[in-house]
Amino acid sequence: MTTGPTHLERRRLRAPEEDGVALIDPPFEQVAGLVQANLDRRREYCYDLQGRCLSDVARESRRQLVADARRWTSQYRDVDSRPIDSSVPIFLAGHQPQLFHPGVWFKNFALGTLAREHGAVAISLLIDSDVSRTPNVRVPGGSVREPHVAEIPLDKAAPLVPYEERPVLDREVFTGFGSRAAEQIAGLVADPLVRRFWPMAVERMRQTGNLGASLAQARHQLEGRWGLSTLEIPQSWVCQSRPHAWFVAHLLAQLPRLRTIYNEVVDEYRRVNRIRSRAHPVPNLAQAGGWLEAPFWIWAADDPRRRRLFARHDRHQIVLSDRHALEIALPLAPDGDANRAVERLMELGREGVRIRCRALVTTLWARLVLGDLFLHGIGGAKYDRLTDALGWRFFGLKPPDFLVLSATLHLPVPRARTTAQDLRSIEHGLRRLTYHPECFINGTCNAAEGTSSEVAELIAAKARWIQAAPAPEEAPARYREIRRINEALEPCVAPLRERLLGERRETERSLQAEAVLSGREYAFCLFPEKTLRKFLLSLLPKCARIGFDNP
Repeated sequence: MTTGPTHLERRRLRAPEEDGVALIDPPFEQVAGLVQANLDRRREYCYDLQGRCLSDVARESRRQLVADARRWTSQYRDVDSRPIDSSVPIFLAGHQPQLFHPGVWFKNFALGTLAREHGAVAISLLIDSDVSRTPNVRVPGGSVREPHVAEIPLDKAAPLVPYEERPVLDREVFTGFGSRAAEQIAGLVADPLVRRFWPMAVERMRQTGNLGASLAQARHQLEGRWGLSTLEIPQSWVCQSRPHAWFVAHLLAQLPRLRTIYNEVVDEYRRVNRIRSRAHPVPNLAQAGGWLEAPFWIWAADDPRRRRLFARHDRHQIVLSDRHALEIALPLAPDGDANRAVERLMELGREGVRIRCRALVTTLWARLVLGDLFLHGIGGAKYDRLTDALGWRFFGLKPPDFLVLSATLHLPVPRARTTAQDLRSIEHGLRRLTYHPECFINGTCNAAEGTSSEVAELIAAKARWIQAAPAPEEAPARYREIRRINEALEPCVAPLRERLLGERRETERSLQAEAVLSGREYAFCLFPEKTLRKFLLSLLPKCARIGFDNP
């Protein structure tokens, strides 16, 4: 009998701050046991998915996932066409199709390496239902002493639409990004990968015309050249499959119960993690009149502005709406067969109506149905505690456990590292100069500052006041006298104060520079290829490293 979580627990996960360090939870050596436990758990799955067994839907989904991932990937790189045994495990990861940082890229290499070690198929999901928010990339530049960050555009700005609908609007801007980024970072990194990577992105842009697909396919081509054997597929392709339509139909048929459980789980997560914002980790599903919000997005190809999907149950049908221009009838009852509804959902896709899973349902489908091991980043891992609870409370099934991966790589810029502790030490010295100047006086001062005997007398007087135990009414006078003595001794330590103030200014400048140089969010293509290879090799399992240790 499968047991699952009855309540949510707070989980603390932090990205590493140190250069070249990774978070891997659980460790790689425990992956075999984790996968076996997930496979054993999957064998127990028995759930009525609107007239079909979840296990049957999962088998069909996995076959189609592999076939579609091969079809997508074969558009731009060679794919092994040999048949794959249906019993082979599937390892999954996912991210938006963008220029992410090396710590996220590490997840892709871990996916391929672990799949190779454990005889699994590795598939990365391109989450192209997310909105492409800005076409700019932050690129550091300047000098080591005075670095700065510039926003270099990949394309001209455009209305916010999902990645799957986002074309490249200015091909000249896109084509020139590589040279502009390399020029910007030249004072810090002499040979960034972007010089060799960007022609690949331009070639894919000419083939696809889509911003996200151009970036993702070029990056995946590069991974293949480095020896990584993985497949990729956009979430939009997964959402267009018939098994997924069956899953959507079931959730819509059971929407009142799903919405109640969904909101309970989200509210509990906020309480456990002491989150006040109603927008985090995800907003609650709303209710407006007879309309219930479903955990899906909806839009039309001719108007690709993503909107929330609402549903209303009317006897033997469900009406879907974006509460704007779309309103669609779906032949589906809460306890009825979903065949006709699935056919209608497939028709809607062909007609240009997009229905896409939102975050929690995306990972619920991926973990519960598609894969045997999911590799998450820190953000996904935190929120997938919600997925665990949602899967258990709605389906009565505990989704397979996942692996959490993140890493940090700083730009390889030689410099003397300045830390916040350096500044705190200087601040501490300045404070001691103000309140304990006597500790820095060696018994002599310049004539203009007073004679040695006068200074010695001031120091002795202060010592007497400190050692005194005045009555409460005498305490203000004691405070004023000690302060007067400190001010009188100030000229004796003025040169030291000026030196420390200069050190503070330089340290503050160095900290500002360090904040730029040690940023962990810079795109992977801004790093030298040699640095990236060394970084990845140092973190992957030694027993199953893929063959990219040589350029």
